Amino acid sequence: MLQDTLTIRHYQRLTDDMVDLWERGYRFDFIRLYVDGYLSCMRDNNLIEAYLIHRLEEEVFRFLRDPSNFELAIPQTQVERDYY
Repeated sequence: MLQDTLTIRHYQRLTDDMVDLWERGYRFDFIRLYVDGYLSCMRDNNLIEAYLIHRLEEEVFRFLRDPSNFELAIPQTQVERDYY
């Protein structure tokens, strides 16, 4: 569980971007490359402590492995009832 506010902010941004990429048609391979690049930049720039980046990485990949986060919304059609 993430508790640092800056780490939570990065988690929210990453997960929002992952869902946005999924909705644009990108698949898991590209999304994983995006996450790896994002985390690599965080490590190189020392934005937050290394152990917080490791926790962030665990949480983000847990989000990525959960299929319910990437389900395509299928609109449900109304059923016409014949009352006659």
